[in-house]
Amino acid sequence: MKAVLILEDGTRFEGETYGDFKDIAGEIVFNTGMTGYQEILTDPSYYGQIVAMTYPLIGNYGVNADDYESRRPNVRGFITRERCETPSNFRCEKTLDDYLKKYEIPGLFGIDTRKLTKILREKGTMKGAIVVCGGDDKTRALSLTDEFDLNNPVDKVTIDKPMDFPADNKKGKLKVALFDYGVKTNIIRSLTKRNIDVTVLPSKTPAEVVLGGNYDGIMLSNGPGDPKDCDIEIENINKMAGEIPIFAICLGHQLVALAMGGDTERLKYGHRGCNHPVKDIAKDRTYITSQNHGYTVVADSMKKSNMEITHINMNDMTVEGVRYKEIPLFTVQFHPEASPGPRDTAYLFDEFVDMMNAYKERGAADA
Repeated sequence: MKAVLILEDGTRFEGETYGDFKDIAGEIVFNTGMTGYQEILTDPSYYGQIVAMTYPLIGNYGVNADDYESRRPNVRGFITRERCETPSNFRCEKTLDDYLKKYEIPGLFGIDTRKLTKILREKGTMKGAIVVCGGDDKTRALSLTDEFDLNNPVDKVTIDKPMDFPADNKKGKLKVALFDYGVKTNIIRSLTKRNIDVTVLPSKTPAEVVLGGNYDGIMLSNGPGDPKDCDIEIENINKMAGEIPIFAICLGHQLVALAMGGDTERLKYGHRGCNHPVKDIAKDRTYITSQNHGYTVVADSMKKSNMEITHINMNDMTVEGVRYKEIPLFTVQFHPEASPGPRDTAYLFDEFVDMMNAYKERGAADA
């Protein structure tokens, strides 16, 4: 079936449908990863977005049950230059087309994704719609685009009630409260394999519940949308900061900055891909990182005496990590639970463990 993508500025791309096609509107973003499309589809940070892949051939290793980052896809639509109909991989369980059909996600292929990416880079991320060709499809698409509103998406992706994940050896040495703003499964795995019992909590869980829960640390997850929409979450972080160790990723990193008196702003077209170079300033080493965000912490707002920028993006020099000097709290913008490069940043989870152990030992000594 023929369909068109029409951006809010009227730019038109004609292609063909796959997946479970229906007219759909959303925020159009691009991802530069050559692999990882299954993780992208299931990452809750993409809620409300139509994702275009810059790598031309997608679907060549199929889909399996082990690489999900959440229970189901979170994208509103998926755009590729080409789609592979006959995947070849020993882990393959179904095709990308079958997977999209199962979860009623519309796909579009055959468009000039390079041209689309250049437009988004030059003009910035914009809304758009995919509709079936025919009649006045432009009017239909722009009407859908005008109606689309990504309002408080964290509320749509967070869990309804707490969930427990025991450490891999069944009895963890440490206990962490993980706030679910749109958490990826591999964040949970990264904690449990380090001998940590994890309790995943709804995003608006009151600070008092956590502080009275005998936890050794708090983890703040990734998630979708504008951090400034998360008033309750920011207020709770402000209450918890300094009480017990906190490690925050992506949206959590931005929320902490706002809670501590910093500021955030929207990026022109965001950072989405698995090839972003980030420098750890203290280590004087650059790592290849996985990223997915449309907002950033404003560097000039991080110049207070209790704040230290620890990581910077080597592409555009934006803030990628902050340590708050007077309290046990550090944050990063990228995803250390992912594995995009040969020298990955999983060491940050080890630093979190060290911080919790040190804080626990200090408390025992004071007692």
